[in-house]
Formats: sequence, C-alpha cells, structure tokens
Amino acid sequence: MTFFTELKRRNVIRMAGLYLVGAWLLVQVAGTVLPMFGAPDWLPRSIVIVMALGFIPALVIAWVFELTPEGLKRDAEVKPEESIAPQTARRMDRLIIAVLILALVYFAFDKFVLAPRRDAAMLVDARPPASTAARKSIAVLPFTDLSPTHDQEYFSDGMAEELLNALAKVKDLKVAGRTSSFSFKGKNEDLRTIGKVLNVANILEGSVRKQGEKVRITVQLIQTEDDFHLWSESYDGDLSDVFQLQERIARAITDQLKVVLQGDQRTRLVPVATENADAYALFVEAQTLVNRRVGDSLPQAIALLQKATALDPKFARAWSKQAVAYAVLAQYVGGDWAANWKASDQAAQRALALDPNDAEAYAALSYNQFSRRHYVDMVKPMQRAREFGPDNLAANNWAANELSAMGRTADAEARIDVALINDPANPLLLFYKGIERWRAGDDAGTIALARRTEDRGSVFGAWLFALHDATVGDFDAGAKHFASGVIGFGSKLSPANLEAIYRGSYQGETLRRAALTIMVANADDDWTPTFLMHLGEPERSFADYERSKTGLSDAYLNGLWQPEAWSRKARQSPAFQGFAKRIGLLDYWKQNRWPDLCSPTPENGPDAFTCR
Repeated sequence: MTFFTELKRRNVIRMAGLYLVGAWLLVQVAGTVLPMFGAPDWLPRSIVIVMALGFIPALVIAWVFELTPEGLKRDAEVKPEESIAPQTARRMDRLIIAVLILALVYFAFDKFVLAPRRDAAMLVDARPPASTAARKSIAVLPFTDLSPTHDQEYFSDGMAEELLNALAKVKDLKVAGRTSSFSFKGKNEDLRTIGKVLNVANILEGSVRKQGEKVRITVQLIQTEDDFHLWSESYDGDLSDVFQLQERIARAITDQLKVVLQGDQRTRLVPVATENADAYALFVEAQTLVNRRVGDSLPQAIALLQKATALDPKFARAWSKQAVAYAVLAQYVGGDWAANWKASDQAAQRALALDPNDAEAYAALSYNQFSRRHYVDMVKPMQRAREFGPDNLAANNWAANELSAMGRTADAEARIDVALINDPANPLLLFYKGIERWRAGDDAGTIALARRTEDRGSVFGAWLFALHDATVGDFDAGAKHFASGVIGFGSKLSPANLEAIYRGSYQGETLRRAALTIMVANADDDWTPTFLMHLGEPERSFADYERSKTGLSDAYLNGLWQPEAWSRKARQSPAFQGFAKRIGLLDYWKQNRWPDLCSPTPENGPDAFTCR
C-alpha cells in the first residue's frame, strides 16, 4: 500500500480539505462580524494564528486515530473488518460540500451586499458621520437641460456650478465640492443616499430652459434626511439678467437655511463677472468642458474662452479658466508643452491684472512652474492660490500633487484629507489619497480607494489596482490594469507593450530585458523615463528625464517614493544625488522640507543626503 493510498484510507486528505475550507470561512466571517461588535484588532489576527497552528495537529490526529462507534481509537487498534473509515469518508465529503456551499453563499453576500456598504462607508471616512451633517449644509446637483432642442447641457451644468461657487463663499454655509456633487449626474440616486455620501442636510436640484436670449431657471430645495421639499421656485429673465437671477436664487437659499449674511454679502452674493451676456454664456459652457478633461473637451473649452475674452477683454474669470485649460492641455491632449505653458502664464497674468485675488490664476502659475521643473518657484504662487481660494478645486488638486511629487507624503495626505471634507467623491483626490495610503503600507485602504476612484469613472483606479495586483502575484490582472491606466493618461504605446513593461517591472530578468527592448524602439514616448525607472534602470531614467521637455513631473517624481523595489533602487542610486541637485529638487528640499524618505547628511558634504 502506497503512502498516498494510506493517506486516503485514513481520511487525512479529506481532513486537510475540510480544515482549510472551514478555517477560511471562519476567518472571513470573524473579520466581518467581530469589528461590528467593537472587538479589538488583535482578536481576528489571533483567530488566523490559531487556525494556522492547528492545521498540522489536525492532520496528525486524522493519521493516528480513527473515529469508531465507541469513539476515537488509535488506527492500529482497529481491525479492518471493524473499520467504518469509508462511512466516515462519505460523511466528510458531504460536510466538505456543505461548507463549500456556505463559503460560496458568504462570498456572494460579501461581494454584493457587504462590499458596497463598506465602500459607501469609506466615502465618509474623511469627515464626520452623515448623521452629524450640519443643518446649514448643501449640495448643488447638475441642472437638467429642458431647452427645446436639448443642446444646452453644458450651459445648464455651468449655471448649477455658478450657484455652487456663489454659495461656497457664504460664511457658515457648508457646500459640497463641485466634483463630488456632479459625480451623481445621470445616476438617479436616492437623495437620502446622496446626502449621506456628501454629508449634507440639503440638496438643490434644478433645471434650465434656454431659448435664444430667454432663460428660465427652476430650482427646488430638499432635506436629505426625510426627502421633504423645503422650497421651490421658477425664475424667468433674459440672458443679460442672469446674474440677477442667480442672486435671487442664492438669497432665497440662504433665507431658507437661515444663514446670516455678513460683510459685503449682505448687499451682493453673486458678483457680476462680466457685462457681456454672450461672453458669460460662453464661459459657463466652457468651464464644464474644462472640468471634463476627456476627448476634445479642453480644445473646445479654450476656443469658447477665447471668444469670451474677445467679447469682453476684462472678463477675469474667463482668463483664469483659460489658464487652467492651457496648463493641462498637453498632458491630456498632446501638443507643444512649452507653448501651452506660455499661453497659460499669459492668461493667468491677464486674470491677475484684473483681479489680484484670483485663486485659479495663481494655481495655474504654480502648476506651470512645477511642470517646467522650477520647483522652488512653484511655492509662492500656490501659497497665494490657497490663501485666496482654500476650497478651490484646481488649487487643492495641484497643491496635493506638488507635495506628493516632492516626496512629502504626510503633508500631501493631510492636504487631501482637508479637501475631501468638502469634496469626498472627487476622483483625483481619491486617487492621490490611494497613492499616499499605498506608500504608507495600507493595502486595504488602497484597494477601497481604488474602487471608489473607479466608481467615479476615473482610469486612475486601474493604476491603484495594478500596484496591489503585483503584491499578490496576479500579474495578468495587474498588466491589464496598468495598461488601461497609462493609456488613459497619454502614453502612445500599445496595450500589449504596456503590459510587457508591467511584467518586466515585476516578473524577472527575462521579461525585464524584453521590456527594455520595447523601450529602445519607443524612446520618444513621454513616459519613457518613468518606464525605465520601473524597469530598474535609474541612471538611464534620470538621463532621459533631464533630456525630455515634457511636463510629466507628477507621474515621474511620484514614482521615486513608492515602496516597490525599483523605486527604492532609484532613490538609493548614487546617481540620484547629482540628479536631484541638477533638476532643482535639492534646492526645494533645503528651502522647504525634506522628503519623508530622505534626510541630509552634512557630514558627507553640503549637498549630500541619504534615502531609505
């Protein structure tokens, strides 16, 4: 009798299967249920350890003993004709099948019931619980286009955004960020759910009917806790009256929420941005396109903004929005990086000449300096942007981006957390939060944020999944996630080549060399320096980055602070010392703050430092 046959006869193999399936089910259920009762963190971990320690003893018992009608007896003491091992085997088979069915039921319940609830709960982890939502809080949802030809969607969205911006400036009124509020467009979500996700007590819905110069805006204010309609009204006027219409709506809302207006807001809530109604209509449509940043939305937006500033050269907001669009144009669409930065700077300066407190203009100036690799020079304009627009979307996104790229992970995450309080569903903020969690070793938090980012329709969610996939050895899924994420952000390489680069980063020397061959054939791709870093070639990567003139500072520099081996190899390379000095990182660190993973070593020279 062979050893394997003896294992089968004594039901050792069945015991192993039953033990493993049962232990997995117990661990999964304990991990879900125990936290609900406030159990300490060590208890689920202890269960895993006990299950692991008990595996070998269980197999030893199955080998040494046999279950008989008189109880457990040593196998050597049971006569073959008295053995009931076959009957026991059949019972164990049925038990294994039953446990497997329970495991499948639990898996389905966890995936389709518990997981969505966990993700919804994660949406509020950066703010107080929904039940504590301030009574004086509101989200403005995108307005519905009720125009006769239904061709005013961007204008309708823009009108909602204009009201949101006006209300956001009201002291003591909490207003959910534009990106989070607009993420529910077209989803027909229950208003109570939206209120919980955005942590607001009230929601403003509305519609716009625009026909020629005539405009009708209909709005309704709804309490999220009980779906009670507090107030609704329709406002009619000409396009030239649009600021007055917005003023009346904003004041009606503050009256309904019993917000006490202070200072200049007692006389005016909605500033008159331009006297030219046509220029304003163009601007309202363009700002929606700038926020989309997909397809040809940015070129379309720039064309509309150019028309708006031609109609009214003193329209400051149209100039600053143009500066934002040009700042990211090459990044999303391609083209001449330097020419776009210059156009963005010029538009920002025109805006600041008209309005010295324009936060978006300062944010664009800072981001252009960052893209040009003038890291010291990006600091002051970003400080001004945050001073004049603490809740400004561009300022918050770019400030976190710059801090993260400089290696200041803790500072970047703190900035993101502040921004997420008012904008908890912003995919860019969620993505950067995921990156910071990944750097901190929080795998579970990274995956939760990847799901939330993906749910918001962002390709960056795939990027976060790709990082996790490599750690669990799922390189097939990781390669596909990586390819879709990078293609969504401008690489010209084919999906097959991008998948090969991902595999070469993680799966051994043969695949790494194959990926390097691909990079030789595609050396002009904007992502080449980043990919070379991933492939463990820091010296070549640094040299390529210095030669290139692209504005991918964020993607490239963020790669230096990852926990992966290729990232650690890059920042610990002797070549990194000179590289950091030549491109301006060292000057930035000396004048501001050192990266979380690096510190100066003055005993080795004035410019020496070490990274872990």
